[in-house]
Amino acid sequence: MKHLQLTIYLAEADRSQVDAVGESVPLHEAIVRRLLHDGIAGATVLRGVMGYGKHHRVHRSGLFGVSDDRPVVIVAVDEEARIRAVLPEIRTLLSEELITVHSVEVI
Repeated sequence: MKHLQLTIYLAEADRSQVDAVGESVPLHEAIVRRLLHDGIAGATVLRGVMGYGKHHRVHRSGLFGVSDDRPVVIVAVDEEARIRAVLPEIRTLLSEELITVHSVEVI
């Protein structure tokens, strides 16, 4: 059975659209909740130290490591069919963020 790793690159400051109560939530939280809702086997959010994307704006920790603009990476692994099925929903939550999908061997 083929498995895929879904990797999504964000900034910690990225927010999701407004929810039913009129508040936005961190985008990484909205994505992980969507993955959970759709039955993806597992997902992890990793906070980066420093990074940049296509706009060449550096995201990093500020003074004493405090910043809301650090890079964030979401990694999820599941069967290919499940990852492919959730991709259209995940893409509706994102605007310019980078998404990669890789074949992985699950042991």
